[in-house]
Amino acid sequence: MNNSKRPENMPRITTQALAEDFITEQLRELRGMIGGGKVLLALSGGVDSSVVAALLIKAVGKQLTCVHVNHGLLRKGEPEQVIEVFRGRMDANLIYVDAADRFLKKLAGVADPEQKRKIIGSEFIRVFEEEAGKLDGIEFLAQGTIYPDILESGPVKAHHNVGGLPDDLQFKLVEPIKLLFKDEVRVVGKALGLPDSMVYRQPFPGPGLGVRCLGAITRDRLEALRESDAILREEFSENGLEGKVWQYFTVVPDFKSTGVRDGKRSYDWPVIIRAVNTRDAMTATVEDIPFALLQKITERITREVKGVNRVLYDMTPKPTGTIEWE
Repeated sequence: MNNSKRPENMPRITTQALAEDFITEQLRELRGMIGGGKVLLALSGGVDSSVVAALLIKAVGKQLTCVHVNHGLLRKGEPEQVIEVFRGRMDANLIYVDAADRFLKKLAGVADPEQKRKIIGSEFIRVFEEEAGKLDGIEFLAQGTIYPDILESGPVKAHHNVGGLPDDLQFKLVEPIKLLFKDEVRVVGKALGLPDSMVYRQPFPGPGLGVRCLGAITRDRLEALRESDAILREEFSENGLEGKVWQYFTVVPDFKSTGVRDGKRSYDWPVIIRAVNTRDAMTATVEDIPFALLQKITERITREVKGVNRVLYDMTPKPTGTIEWE
């Protein structure tokens, strides 16, 4: 587990049988490494940290403490799913921290995207350090580092891609999936019994909805973003696009336009839909969404989401646009 170079003869994990072999080997290594020690894991609910959590629960049970920090910028239903899966189904030792108010106060009035990222990243580390400081006897820090993280950015994976390891936490690292590619992690996740909604979770930026609520974040516009995103995901799922489109989401910019609602002039936000396909995220093409489905999504968002009177579809490939807006 200390070798960060993938062995040339290591088979690609493409089947459940290979995944089960990998799990058996990792359980043996994890038990040998950890012994009777205690492990801490920042559990975001993404596939990487979720697979690491599931492996460690099988390996050392209650010796693992998972910390799930809700920074208020997650998608609708995600914190509840983490609690239900890991505390409800797997009986994990899970600490849930609702820090939404704390993060949103720090972000109030901040419009610059990079500054938002820095605030979210540093605040996450502070919250995580505080929770770790309440625990006794922690020897190990588990991370969802995967092989592309090592190839692209060195041996230490940033928490949520917005920060780094807390400087004050001198723990031994536990990184059981660090030699796997993302597709292999998903196969292992399936073999571990994680739900498809978690295993096949779309790429999600570290700052979460913070970079899709453009400009300075406000609670009402953030709520419009969360609700419109949930509608888009629901409609894509029901219309066979969930596994076909690589990434899809909504964006709510910080400006308003005139409209008409209930026979009266309104002055509300637009919602922008983004749906793209890519192999490597270096380039991306725009998904050709059936017009009737776009009409249905538009009708639902403008009817169901407070403060919205327009829906737009982003037709820009990468390049010239990036996948995210900020």
